[in-house]
Amino acid sequence: MKLTIVRVQQMSAQDRIDLAKIWSEQALATLTQQLDENHRLYAARFNDRLLAALQLEIRGTQGKIQALQVRDATRRRGVGKYLLEETMAQNPSLAHWWVADDGSADQGVRAAFMQACGFHAQSDGWVR
Repeated sequence: MKLTIVRVQQMSAQDRIDLAKIWSEQALATLTQQLDENHRLYAARFNDRLLAALQLEIRGTQGKIQALQVRDATRRRGVGKYLLEETMAQNPSLAHWWVADDGSADQGVRAAFMQACGFHAQSDGWVR
């Protein structure tokens, strides 16, 4: 089966289980409590399982990405980059992108990943 990027609007029980493997329960509850046109959840799906996810907040022509996470067992395979690129492609009306530096990953790894995705560092995150 092919890796696909989906906008999650209604979560199945399996989606919740998969997202709990990506984010902590507290983070999952916070991130998914308010999904609407301006607060979106995108995920990478493979074999009916979610492997990575991010939250997108839309304000005018700016997209703010938070909580970009890939399951540990799936890292270093291009899933995060594909998720980020496809999320941007699915939202062509957004001209400015900002990814929050949530401090959850090794900063050297995060910097290399964000640069590979075409983003530039700022004091509080990454822009493109």
